[in-house]
Amino acid sequence: MKDNVKQQGFSLLEILVAFSILALSLGIILKIFSSGLQTAALAEDYTLAVEIAGSLLAKTGEEHILELGENSGQENERFNWLVQIISIDLDINSQLPESLAERVVQVKVTVSWGDKNPRSINLTTLKLIPFVNSVK
Repeated sequence: MKDNVKQQGFSLLEILVAFSILALSLGIILKIFSSGLQTAALAEDYTLAVEIAGSLLAKTGEEHILELGENSGQENERFNWLVQIISIDLDINSQLPESLAERVVQVKVTVSWGDKNPRSINLTTLKLIPFVNSVK
């Protein structure tokens, strides 16, 4: 008497192929997630840098008198900033009254961060140096 029994289950080759496909798929998925996290972290750094630069631009001329020169510092132990107040020579200055043309300055804020891969942003605006009223 012959037993006609069919084998059930997977062969070793089928299991190896299945595990290889699973390993490749998981590797690709993990790489996608890690690059997404890196991109989110970089976007957060840029957002913080823009907020710091915008805050410095807003404070310049409001908390201290506008004087030509540079000022620098550090924020959150990661971001270094530099505020430059520069006199400008614009074509429109020739059309402005002399007393007003001398009062226009350029305020440039640079925020930089990162040791391994340094990054930076620049924000620039024009401001007027206010008249100082002397009371006699």
